[in-house]
Amino acid sequence: MEMQQFYYDNKIVKKFIYATILFGVVGMSVGLLEAFFYLFPNMTDGISWLSYGRLRPLHTNAVIFAFVGNAMFAGIYYSLQRLLKARMYSDFLSNLNFWGWQLIIVAAAISLPLGYSTSKEYAELEWPIDIAIALIWVVFGINMIGTILKRRERHLYVAIWFYLATFITVAVLHIFNSLELPVSAMKSYSVYAGVQDALVQWWYGHNAVAFFLTTPFLGLMYYFVPKAANRPVYSYRLSIVHFWSLIFIYIWAGPHHLLYSALPTWTQNLGVAFSIMLIAPSWGGMINGLLTLRGVWDKVRVDPVLKFFVVAITGYGMATFEGPMLSLKSVNAIAHYTDWIIAHVHVGALAWNGFMSFGIIYWLIPRMTKSTLYSTKLANFHFWIGTLGIILYTIPMYVAGFTQASMWKQFNPDGTLTYGNFLETVTQIMPMYWMRAIGGVLYLTGMLTLVYNIIQTVRAGSKIEDELAEAPALVKISAGRVKGEKFHPWLERKPIQLTILATVAILIGGVIEIIPTIMIKSNIPTIASVKPYSPLELQGRDLYIREGCVGCHSQSVRPFRSEVERYGPQAKAGEFVYDHPFLWGSKRTGPDLEREGGKYNDNWHFNHFWSPQSISAGSIMPAYKWLFANEAMDISLTEKKMKAMQTLGVPYTDEQIANGPKDLRAQAMKIEESLKNDPDFVKSYDNSKKKAEARGEKFVPMNEREVVALIAYIQRLGTDIKVKDNSKKQ
Repeated sequence: MEMQQFYYDNKIVKKFIYATILFGVVGMSVGLLEAFFYLFPNMTDGISWLSYGRLRPLHTNAVIFAFVGNAMFAGIYYSLQRLLKARMYSDFLSNLNFWGWQLIIVAAAISLPLGYSTSKEYAELEWPIDIAIALIWVVFGINMIGTILKRRERHLYVAIWFYLATFITVAVLHIFNSLELPVSAMKSYSVYAGVQDALVQWWYGHNAVAFFLTTPFLGLMYYFVPKAANRPVYSYRLSIVHFWSLIFIYIWAGPHHLLYSALPTWTQNLGVAFSIMLIAPSWGGMINGLLTLRGVWDKVRVDPVLKFFVVAITGYGMATFEGPMLSLKSVNAIAHYTDWIIAHVHVGALAWNGFMSFGIIYWLIPRMTKSTLYSTKLANFHFWIGTLGIILYTIPMYVAGFTQASMWKQFNPDGTLTYGNFLETVTQIMPMYWMRAIGGVLYLTGMLTLVYNIIQTVRAGSKIEDELAEAPALVKISAGRVKGEKFHPWLERKPIQLTILATVAILIGGVIEIIPTIMIKSNIPTIASVKPYSPLELQGRDLYIREGCVGCHSQSVRPFRSEVERYGPQAKAGEFVYDHPFLWGSKRTGPDLEREGGKYNDNWHFNHFWSPQSISAGSIMPAYKWLFANEAMDISLTEKKMKAMQTLGVPYTDEQIANGPKDLRAQAMKIEESLKNDPDFVKSYDNSKKKAEARGEKFVPMNEREVVALIAYIQRLGTDIKVKDNSKKQ
């Protein structure tokens, strides 16, 4: 049989590894800064682009798409070539994939701190960047499929099944969740509203975790764990069951993020049922990974790469057991909106994705540089300090979550809330936030140790060059099943059929859950008193999104006695029909705001935005002083925004749109007049005006500043529905 010589492209793998390391440091550093904001909320006082609300999505995007994303590409580009005995289909597409992905990351790093955000979790990037993501993802897919088609290895190994499922599903999720109507170059509104937007977002959000953070890393596990252990995968049959059951079941589970919300009950229950089923395939994968190491446990004790893999797979098992448990309604009623969820997420992120990435880097770099790792001791140090960091991060967050849940739900014998003031919970868990920050410091220290170790390894080794390989050409055989060949081995040599079946498997759940919910818009009970936002309130809502307020405040009251007593009547689907996007939130660092309107006067909110601690002692909310700057708010897009909303079904008349700027100013002037009820405001306002005039500066009236629009939006929340006044309980 004729042997063919070719070169594996190691240079593209090197680029993705270096990007992984760089953005790992950046993403984790931003996360650590976020942790310290809980302890020192005003440490970047007055700097808008360094505020908590704007940096939070930067942290999540940097870790998920920059650190983990680059690690995923590095692992896939390395393993795919060797599993298929072929160089990547196109060097041009490989490099376009790399540089395009890095430019997207840079665009995110610039736009998010500047406040350009859709507010949709893990999908905050605005529409031009969304288009770029879709294009680069297609480039990756073409390159991968092209390589599969020119392969020299007949059967597709299990890792490649997971890579294909990742490509297909992420494309579907990203495109459908990112359907938005542009208003300007960096502003858009989701085409979905309220309940529909919530379901589509968490169909995406949950499955972004499933098919970006899980399935590709399971593929990498199936390749790198056997390689590092020099053992075959424990069970081929188990890998088949693992793959097909996982991709079919996972796609249904998104609604478990919206339990007890205004989402239809049937959808919630469907999400719960499939979430419980997820335990089986998830643990099947964990067992397959861990049992691959049977017989080499002595090697695990001394090999840092295997140590990282063992903890990573164990972390995956823990997270995928806890996830289904959290989807049980009785457990979700306790955990949702608390720091318990933060602990759960970081078990997966820090252990599963982080440690798998570290293990892969430590395994790959010495082989690509034709050397040995600079320091095994430093790698072991990284492992232990990283493990300790995970423990010190997650355990305090579990404790904080249990504390929050129990305090929020406690009642006195007379039926009043025991902890009526939300801040009582916050002050109680501050020690946990300190421990979380220490855990973050340790984990980042491990990352920096890796940086040093890899730099020294690369310096001592050979330059990373393309690797010569040889393999026989693939001989064509019958397209049908040969005698005695079972279905799945046949499918493994038919990439097109395998891809089609995987696509069908992931689409079934999405179609059954998403389509009916999107189509029931006309069936959502209409609430006559619910009206579209005024132009000023719409402006304020966009500022609320820009500042990332949804990262700390929910807008969805659940049907629990404690929540109804604290916040007011439970949320109803009809209240959100004009909300593009929805803002239900997923964390309560501060109280729910769905019924906030009218609880406090305009001056309270004005002073609260200027200095939260002066109004609420012990608050960890940062000040938003840039909202008060002597600059006029930008209302140049007011008519375009209202026109876009009209296109999306919000019943603005053409006359209302034409009068939008004028109505905005009129409402803003009313708020300024109400602020003058406070003598301190009048005195401060007059002094500011005199100082500006003395400096020869133009003085911008308060009614033209951004804070007024945000006050208007907050004061509108919940006022369409008659609510019991619970202001004293906040």
